[in-house]
Amino acid sequence: MSYCSYIESMTGGQKDMHKDYHDNHYGFPIHDDNELFGRLILEINQAGLSWEIILKKESGFRLAYDSFEIEKIASYTEADRERLLKDPGIIRNRLKINAAIENARAILGLQKEYGSFEKWLAFHHPKSKEEWVKVFKKAFRFTGGEIVNEFLMSIGMLPGAHAKTCPVYRKILNENPLWINA
Repeated sequence: MSYCSYIESMTGGQKDMHKDYHDNHYGFPIHDDNELFGRLILEINQAGLSWEIILKKESGFRLAYDSFEIEKIASYTEADRERLLKDPGIIRNRLKINAAIENARAILGLQKEYGSFEKWLAFHHPKSKEEWVKVFKKAFRFTGGEIVNEFLMSIGMLPGAHAKTCPVYRKILNENPLWINA
């Protein structure tokens, strides 16, 4: 069952939360490096958990991680790591917290070399899922196959976020995601 049709089986606040993400964020291209990085943080933190937990904690992540500002996160100290480990508004997992900080530092390097995180992604496009995973593993921490696949689908780099029969699919096509030209 696709995410598009699964949402229809939900009710109440659960449906509203997923529908907002589905209709307005999932699969749409993101052109802001901080927001791209934020989505990567969320996808990494989802590993082993449900996406619903992440959606419920998204505002907590945004607050705890300085609105996903790459430069600020790259300069986090040991005190920041400890602060994050105590923050109930996020997933308190040392490996995931360390990955966020180290990945912010990696993105700063990519920005220097390519001009932006988005340009780095575009430089490597198109690739198969397996090729993308290799590229991500060279550049980042805590980026296995499922994380990379979901991240790239969620930002419009890979197809598959929506069924072709989903009304949102057409909205995404109008945004000209990179996967159209692959």
